[in-house]
Amino acid sequence: MQTVTSIKKAKNGTPLTVITAYDSLFASIFNKKIDMILVGDSLNMSFNNKPDTLSATLEIMIYHTNAVCKGAPDTFTICDMPFGTYTDEKMALKNASRVYQETDAHAVKIEGGVERAHIIKALTCNSIAVMGHIGLMPQHVRSEGGYKVRGKTEEDTLELIEDAKAVEKAGAFAIVIEGVKADAAKRISESVNIPTIGIGAGKDTDGQVLVWSDMLGFFQEFQPKFVKQYLDGSEIVKKAVDEYVKDVQSRAFPTKEHTY
Repeated sequence: MQTVTSIKKAKNGTPLTVITAYDSLFASIFNKKIDMILVGDSLNMSFNNKPDTLSATLEIMIYHTNAVCKGAPDTFTICDMPFGTYTDEKMALKNASRVYQETDAHAVKIEGGVERAHIIKALTCNSIAVMGHIGLMPQHVRSEGGYKVRGKTEEDTLELIEDAKAVEKAGAFAIVIEGVKADAAKRISESVNIPTIGIGAGKDTDGQVLVWSDMLGFFQEFQPKFVKQYLDGSEIVKKAVDEYVKDVQSRAFPTKEHTY
């Protein structure tokens, strides 16, 4: 199983693999196959059909993190700190400590660069491992007026580089770079000595993360440009359900084989 130490050493090595999970069943499938599992607040959208991640609560995140840790006890697991739970150092330490005390999560993830570096430092100085998150930050969707790709200009790229450096200096062991132009993400990755995990940020980061329901083809409303579907999961399940309905209605199921 990966540790904070081994993850740091992966910089410039074999790319790290990260996938989201929200429940014990899928976590058990990913266990030992993936370097890290992120219990993302994206569950608020993919599980609860909300328009964004903002209404996810700490209680919801702790519940799902416990389920994932139960299903994947041999995989490094990160709990997303939800919106409004780390607005200052005292609140962040209290809430991140709850995650550590009430789950087996190995780390927490926090959105923000320079402006959140002091929050990250407050946690890492109190023995809480932190993964940073810069670039397109879903918890900023309302204040930013939507989901906007970053790193389109030199000025913005330099700002993101400063964000990454501040997060590293604050003690984070890795950084998610989301929704950033590939050339900018490459420069950001080269500017720090800790691994960067890309999502919609090109191939020159130190790893990649995808939401499981996107990667496995269960989310059908739209497909983000950065997502590669490795399975047409929705169609496979629909066909199985159709077959089940047909068997029940024709009394082909259950057979003696399935009867006590």
